[in-house]
Parts: sequence; C-alpha cells; structure tokens
Amino acid sequence: MRAILNIIWLVFGGLWLAVGYLAAALVCFLLIVTIPFGFAAARIALFALWPFGRTIVDKPGINTGATVGNVIWVLLCGIWLAIGHVLSAIAMAVTIIGIPLALANLKLIPVSLMPLGKEIVPVDRANDWASTAGRGRP
Repeated sequence: MRAILNIIWLVFGGLWLAVGYLAAALVCFLLIVTIPFGFAAARIALFALWPFGRTIVDKPGINTGATVGNVIWVLLCGIWLAIGHVLSAIAMAVTIIGIPLALANLKLIPVSLMPLGKEIVPVDRANDWASTAGRGRP
C-alpha cells in the first residue's frame, strides 16, 4: 500500500514539492553562509519524493544552533515551502482519493518550517529511535 501511495504522491504533487525544496537548497548553497540549510532542504526533497513508509523524529538533545538556524530558515525559505504544502494539500483534498495525500502534505508543514534538529527514519524504526534517542543513534 505504501508503494501505491508513494507513486500517486509522486505523480500528483511530490515531484513539484521536491523541485521546490531543491530550488531552496540551490539558493542556500549559493549563499555560502546557509550551506547547512541547503543540506537540510536536499534531505527533505528526497523525503518529499517518497514520504510514505518514513517519518520525521526530533534529534536527541537540546541544540540552540538548530533553533537559531530554524528562525533564519523560516525567513529565507520555510514560509514559502509551507505555503506550497498548504496549496498542494488543498488541491489534493478536493478529491476523496487525495485526502490521505493532503494529510501527508499537512504533516510536512512542521518540517518545512523547522528542518534543523530533525531526522528522517523508516516508520518501522521510529519507536526504536525514540526509545534510544537519549543514548545516541540506534
């Protein structure tokens, strides 16, 4: 079922969302100071291509650098990517078949606004990751 949802997602919105993230990554790579944001945007672009079967979890520990970086990210790219997710979710929710895809779009909004300090993991390992988060990577 995940494969079918991923293929439908890719055709009806995932490709364009990934292109948006790649454009944000390119802009961030061009502005030398924002290269870490470019890596985060590229990582999320891959997630936006094939989201079903993977999830996003918080990295362990308190990272003030990620918090400051997320504020800068929201001002540079995050707000525009979040708007893209909202518009795509509205378009997908118009049809009954697109409702699960619209919900997936809405779940991507928090990571589009605050990508630093997040990790993309397989759904099967999300509980393992959360239980060992305080002790390092599983």
